[in-house]
Amino acid sequence: MVLNYQGIIIAVIAVAGSGLLISIFLSIFQKKFAVEVDKKEEAIIEALPGNNCGACGFPGCSGLAAAIAKGEAEVGGCPVGGKATAEKIAAIMGVDAGAFVKKVAFVKCMGTCEDAGESYDYTGPADCRSAAMAPGRGSKACNYGCLGFGSCQKVCDNDAIHIVNGIAVIDPEKCGSCGKCVSACPMGIIEIVPYDSNVRVACSSKDKGNITMKACKKGCVGCALCVKTCEFSAVTVEDNLARIDYSKCTTCGACALKCPKKVIVT
Repeated sequence: MVLNYQGIIIAVIAVAGSGLLISIFLSIFQKKFAVEVDKKEEAIIEALPGNNCGACGFPGCSGLAAAIAKGEAEVGGCPVGGKATAEKIAAIMGVDAGAFVKKVAFVKCMGTCEDAGESYDYTGPADCRSAAMAPGRGSKACNYGCLGFGSCQKVCDNDAIHIVNGIAVIDPEKCGSCGKCVSACPMGIIEIVPYDSNVRVACSSKDKGNITMKACKKGCVGCALCVKTCEFSAVTVEDNLARIDYSKCTTCGACALKCPKKVIVT
């Protein structure tokens, strides 16, 4: 068998030449259509904790980093990173970090086993989402209360949430305000509030006072005494439930002292 060396050499040269042309083309294409990377954005991503929890309101740390680099978000936009992260990002951006407001999660319910009534015996899966799909949004007489199965506890990475006497209790010292518990709660009773605010409404019931009183001993009855007591217009009653505007609240505690059901806690 006689090998055609000339044909083999031509084939090798053709393949090598094609590869060279393709590499040249790709190099030109890459340079022409390359997306310029923002060095500040990269540095901000490195400074962020990398939890990608979405508590900042953006789709992960990269989304927040891009927004900060463009000036569309505050340097203290990461609640998990806290003051230390805000100061690092401020240095990257060449701005003042400003006053960082630490926040924590808070459970707006005081319906413990002793205080909240039961409408029936729930025998389904020990999961808040499953229980919330049962009649009456769970077995508790209050249709707005904590179901107590700990779906929020299961998603907390900081061991800041525990079920105590039928309701979720959050340790503010451990809470990183990531917001995972807020998303996990099917009842929508967990709220992110300022850490320094010692005045909070621990109820979520929107029922009228007489209905709330039958369901739970510790429910807000919408009497509005807190509204009349507050000198700073920080308290309102909406849908039979007291609400606090933390931007106006001075944490004087006058509303808590006046509350007849003691659901405004300090």
